[in-house]
Amino acid sequence: MDYQHILFEVKDGIARITLNRPEVYNAMNMRMSLDLMHAAIACDEDPNVRCVVLTGAGKAFGAGGDLASFASAGDNVPALMKEMTTYFHGAVSRFARMNAPLIVAVNGVAAGAGFSTMLMGDIAVAAESARFTLAYTKAGLTPDGGSTYYLGRATGLRRAVELALTNRTLTAREALEWGIVNKVVPDADLAAETDALARALAAGPTRAFGGAKRLLAQGLEETLETQMEYEARSIADMARGGDGREGIAAFVAKRAPNFTGR
Repeated sequence: MDYQHILFEVKDGIARITLNRPEVYNAMNMRMSLDLMHAAIACDEDPNVRCVVLTGAGKAFGAGGDLASFASAGDNVPALMKEMTTYFHGAVSRFARMNAPLIVAVNGVAAGAGFSTMLMGDIAVAAESARFTLAYTKAGLTPDGGSTYYLGRATGLRRAVELALTNRTLTAREALEWGIVNKVVPDADLAAETDALARALAAGPTRAFGGAKRLLAQGLEETLETQMEYEARSIADMARGGDGREGIAAFVAKRAPNFTGR
């Protein structure tokens, strides 16, 4: 795939995606959203991808939508928005449903679409200097990228509404307190901390990770009995697979498991 606005590589079971428009603080335009969707599909389809790391090039993670490109579209901006969100939302859906865990490493400001992109991560690690703001209504727009799905689940409805209406900027430590990120580290340690976590997850039971992700997501909307049926079917399916058999055998033998992601 010929990516224009992201960097993409797969090595040692880890796919690394870098939003790569540093001259505009990785503002999201049509092509970046398309690139991100294709990268998400590639990760979802490649059984060798057992963890994905997403970060931004330069000083920002993502500064939001590219408002200059929206302005240049003139009267066609609604059609542009519909096409762009088709790609952006396709990426979010593929990342959410793939087996490999997605780690988001927030290296600077995450605003607007950058905030939404950060929220889709299974695990978010933020540099101490990172800042977070929803920002959409500041431009007279409403949030996209799944942020209205993820944010309230992370913070509770009242805090999510506050962020949407006031465009308050959170520090990394506030984002941690509000449940938006999982961990805050010194700026100089972000790459190393993320890499260590990615390597650990890439050595894990990838199919089981995917199954757990899906169960937890749907568990917020199902009845208890329905969810337990999904759990029963999923754990039986995992026990049928290679990693499930290996995990059980390793526990009984009191040795470390050797998961293959199968």
